[in-house]
Amino acid sequence: MSRFQRSRDAFRQWRGRRPFVGGLLLVLAGGEILLTMKAPLPVILHVGMQGLAGYLLPTLMTVCGLLILFNPAQRLFYSVIAVLLSLGTWLTSNIGGFMVGIVLGVVGSCLTFGWLPDQDPRVSRRKRRKEARAAATQTLRPGTLPEAGEPA
Repeated sequence: MSRFQRSRDAFRQWRGRRPFVGGLLLVLAGGEILLTMKAPLPVILHVGMQGLAGYLLPTLMTVCGLLILFNPAQRLFYSVIAVLLSLGTWLTSNIGGFMVGIVLGVVGSCLTFGWLPDQDPRVSRRKRRKEARAAATQTLRPGTLPEAGEPA
């Protein structure tokens, strides 16, 4: 097993123990909203409370996304705060980063809130097919099935 394979497997295990997609979407949403705050004035659709709140809300969204990734035990609290922050960017940050940031933030928060840590990890189709083939060949080996006339 190569070093790359081991590191990829370690990342997959780490990712499987936390709401990875929800946290990542929140980080992307906060970054996107922060980038739209620097848009030139003719591009800005809605000049909201430009100032501390315009930069504070997307920054806190990014922080919530990172906290979800690195402290998944508190994911419910962070996801509720993040959805409120996402909805607040409608007023403070160019209609929520031209609607892209607000949608990413709300979807990421909902995915995080709905994530269940005690579920068994998902098994890929390839592994399920391989296990089914192994089980089928196990039962079809000679000597494992009773022959005609033998009691079962």
